[in-house]
Order: sequence, then C-alpha cells, then structure tokens
Amino acid sequence: MTALFSTGTVLFRVAGYAMSPVEFLGTLLTLWSVWLVTRRNVWTWPVGNLGGLLFAFLFYQIRLYSDLVEQIYYIATGFYGWWVWTRRGAAAEADLSVTVASPRLRAVSLGAIVIGTALMRFVMSRVNVWWPLWFPETASYPYWDAFTTVVSFTAQLLMAHKKLDCWPLWVLVDVIGIALYFVKGVVFVSFLYVIFLGLALNGWRSWRRTRTA
Repeated sequence: MTALFSTGTVLFRVAGYAMSPVEFLGTLLTLWSVWLVTRRNVWTWPVGNLGGLLFAFLFYQIRLYSDLVEQIYYIATGFYGWWVWTRRGAAAEADLSVTVASPRLRAVSLGAIVIGTALMRFVMSRVNVWWPLWFPETASYPYWDAFTTVVSFTAQLLMAHKKLDCWPLWVLVDVIGIALYFVKGVVFVSFLYVIFLGLALNGWRSWRRTRTA
C-alpha cells in the first residue's frame, strides 16, 4: 500500500518520464473532478477530495510546500462544497443556482486575494528558516506560488456557492500555472494545466448559460 503513495514507484514510463501511481491517479481524479464541476455534478467534491489527497502526498515528497497546503485546503473546502450542494430546502435550492457575486462579495474576494497573497508570500519565504527540519529548502517563486494559491482558495469558495465569478479566477490560475510549472521543469504538470485551462473556459461558458441572476 505504501508503494501507491510513493513517487519512487514507477507505474509506467512515457518518453523516458517515470510516472508514479500517486501522480497518475491523482491527475486522473483531478481531471475527472474538474470535468464534473463544469457539468455542475455533485460528485465533483468526493472525486476531487481523493485527487487532492493523492496530490498532497505527491507535493510533500517533491517539496512543493505551498501546493501541499493548497491540497489540504481543497480537501477541507471539498467537504464544505459537498455539504452545500447536497442540502435540502429553499436555501439549498438558491445555492444550487448559478449566480453572479454581489459587488460587496467581489470587493471582499479581491481584498482577501491581496492580503492573503502578501501573508502567504511572507510565510513561505521564511519557512526554511523557521522550520528547517520540515522545509529544508527555500521556496521557489514565492510570490507567484502564493498568488496562485490564494486565488485558488478564493475561487474554490466561490465555486462551492456556484458563483460564476469563480471561473475567471480559475482561468487566471491555470494560465500562470502553465508558465510556472514549465519553468520549474515539471512539463507533465504544465500540460495538465493546459487541460485545466480548456475545462475552465468550458465551465465558464456552461455556467454562464445557466445563470439565474
């Protein structure tokens, strides 16, 4: 069982690239989850949580610590989103309708992104000093890593409440992610974000057609 979660286990090779089970299964489940959310299918949440769990193991082993924190957040909000989408009653019906965020919610979201990015960049730039045993190396691209992480946090919560505004945020995260992961040399993950970008654009178009307010 431990071999399933180890990046040292080779499931198969593609053009010399050693694919581990944890990376392969995590990628498939995450892609499936993104496709499900474009269809407004409630199963996006449990499937996404399984993918997030596998990616958490992956990112810890390759020392992408901000991404590890991001996966933990996704799992927590995944349970929240699952609960929101499966409630019964009048309030639940409103939550299940695609709507646009109010000006106040947009302002709060923007403020959270600005403040959250600054705080996360500050912390991630110093984790190797504060906790060298757990984080032995300095963070790479701490600003862009923090920015995409915080924007993802915001988009995930907006998505849980079916706010159309989540999709332009996901598009922004995917565009930056394509470049960031390519520069970092993880070309497979960069290609994965190209697929995410296409799914995000499709989800944006699909949700826009079904919005109620």
